[in-house]
Amino acid sequence: MEPENHDVSDRPADNGGAGNDGEGSAGTAATLGMIQLALEELWPESLAEAWDEVGLVAGHPSAEVSRILFAVDPTLEVIEEAVSWGAELLITHHPLLLKGVTSVAANTSKGKAVHRLIESGTALLTVHTNGDSAVGGVSDVLADALGLQDVVPLTPAANGLPEEGIGRVGDLAEVRTLGDFAAQVFGILPSVAGGVRVSGDRDGLVRRVALCGGAGDSLFDEVRASNADVYLTADLRHHPASEAREAAVNDRPYLIDVSHFASEWLWLPAAAAALGNVLTDQGHDIEIRVSTTNSDPWDFILTPGGD
Repeated sequence: MEPENHDVSDRPADNGGAGNDGEGSAGTAATLGMIQLALEELWPESLAEAWDEVGLVAGHPSAEVSRILFAVDPTLEVIEEAVSWGAELLITHHPLLLKGVTSVAANTSKGKAVHRLIESGTALLTVHTNGDSAVGGVSDVLADALGLQDVVPLTPAANGLPEEGIGRVGDLAEVRTLGDFAAQVFGILPSVAGGVRVSGDRDGLVRRVALCGGAGDSLFDEVRASNADVYLTADLRHHPASEAREAAVNDRPYLIDVSHFASEWLWLPAAAAALGNVLTDQGHDIEIRVSTTNSDPWDFILTPGGD
């Protein structure tokens, strides 16, 4: 499955989705500040991890916004996509400036991004670990796509509701083989070069599933405590994965390693729809789309027996 465009705006058919000045327009544009309040309602910044950097990165709160683009990464290609479409706001899952920088000169990659955003009048907002933790967040969407039941957080949020936190754990409706479950995971994710890597007996039976969208190799203690049969996450490094396999009880938890980008991309259409619903309820007429840019960093992979 390739990343697709998801336009969740509720616009009149005769307006063509081209702007906010069509005769059939039912609402008004919102300011960036208004959208920040809507985001806080959906994904409170208080849910972000202490090390994280979320919220407004570039843009003036009083600026009007009529088009919003959602994406995983604030890469230059994604920024150009937003500018070309005429979006006044780009909302990304990953921060542009997570680590400190001493310069945003235009001859650096971060500087180019900042300059392009400001010069084009495109604001940037980040919804990162607050989007992971909140109800309907990254791991919730992944759990829903896999049909998990009785889902609870893997690590409850320190400042949130009982159902909020990092990662999720739940049960499949029926026992499946690891191979079949891995195939289901492969089928719901966008196509990327790395595919899906699996550690465990292909014919082993699984029902209880722990998962964490994005990098989750810091959560193995919580995964073991959850009695999960399999753990699905991204960016599993050699040593944590190897140590987890050595510490496995009855060969469990099995491991499924997926693309970081792919595991989080699934959230974008749901997030865009959620924000669209809030803004529509408030009487705002805003077009919201999901980026079609595949920002997974890998282009191809060689495997034994492959071409």
